Amino acid sequence: MGICRSLSRLFMDIFDFSDGREGYYGAYGGVFLPEILHATIEELLVCFRECNADPKFWQEYVALLQNYSGRPTPVTYLENLSRELGGAQIYVKRDDLNHTGSHKVNNVMGQGLLTKRLGKKRVIAETGAGQHGFATATMAAKFGFDCKIYMGAVDVARQRPNVFWMENLGAEVIAVEDGQKTLKDAVNECMRDWVTNMADTHYILGTACGPHPFPEMVSWFQSIIGLEAREQILAQTGRLPNRVYACVGGGSNAMGLFQGFFDEPNVELIGCEAGGEGVGSYMHSARLAYDDASVGVAQGYKTYFLQNDQGNMNETHSVAAGLDYIGVNPIFSHLHDQGKVRFEAATDAEVKETLKLTMRTEGLIPALESTHGFVVALKEAATMAKDEIVLVNMSGRGDKDIFTIADALDDAKWKSFIGGKADQYRAEKK
Repeated sequence: MGICRSLSRLFMDIFDFSDGREGYYGAYGGVFLPEILHATIEELLVCFRECNADPKFWQEYVALLQNYSGRPTPVTYLENLSRELGGAQIYVKRDDLNHTGSHKVNNVMGQGLLTKRLGKKRVIAETGAGQHGFATATMAAKFGFDCKIYMGAVDVARQRPNVFWMENLGAEVIAVEDGQKTLKDAVNECMRDWVTNMADTHYILGTACGPHPFPEMVSWFQSIIGLEAREQILAQTGRLPNRVYACVGGGSNAMGLFQGFFDEPNVELIGCEAGGEGVGSYMHSARLAYDDASVGVAQGYKTYFLQNDQGNMNETHSVAAGLDYIGVNPIFSHLHDQGKVRFEAATDAEVKETLKLTMRTEGLIPALESTHGFVVALKEAATMAKDEIVLVNMSGRGDKDIFTIADALDDAKWKSFIGGKADQYRAEKK
């Protein structure tokens, strides 16, 4: 598969900034950070621009992912679901097959190479579902970096398998007890750490959010998803898909996939957000699909946030920890305003039912985050013609969600097993 650097720029004209507006996508983006961090951000930007202009860097990056992570990941035709739903042909980009089990490793390995160029010895990261933290801990072990992962205490409890792997890979995992104890609070703690330790530390931000150049940089590394997918779907079907779907928390996997199709007017791009308990409930994480978000500035950038009239952040909710976030990447805010990307929401209840359907029909176990994309894709595919094609990104695998999924399915055997292990551990302590 010829994923060359020239292709990596083919669909990236959104990053051709106008004079004096670098880092802004329309009205969104920018750098809103304490003065003390500006030199560090400038250092990162200079290094990123050098890497972005160096064909050898992209070649090194692609080779690393191919030899270490398992790229290219395949595109798979879901024959059973396509037949059962009776509508469009459904294809899935399998980024769950990456080492560490999600698309997160694409960005993390790229930023690891940047960290080496910067001469930093320590990395920090926020994580929600744990997949970004898992990938960061893996990268740190491979490259020899000290590593600290910040994770909301609520997410530590519901994503314990990933916490186990992070710690055993050598990372220190900090359970954040502030605020709602979820992803936004982990981001805040990362920022505090970075301000204190910027001389030797690089912040491996996990999604296409935050201050410039993170939205552009993370999108660049994740573009490998869309570049592969474009080649693969053309090879398998002889044409481009009619619609392309991806879940959106911060938006890194969606930006990755969509970059293969941005310049195609006949390909509709659909971002799928966390609808939680549904529209009007205010217990969700849908910034663009519902009408509860407004434009504000937080965590270093300007975008749509779930906030009140005073600019204080509202509580968010999702069955998927990786989508449980207050903001959305500024690129998507711009594309939403332009009508170039459509945003829909999937509720917790829909996610649970679609997950069961996908497991039983195709033998696939998408992460709860990825399942949000499946909900919207399958719902819409059923209404489309049989000669149409949809492509959905399976951004992660669901084994990390075993506790949450088991609870959602009310699995009696699992509960009995967990109870038995708890009794065993208590007996061993006596």
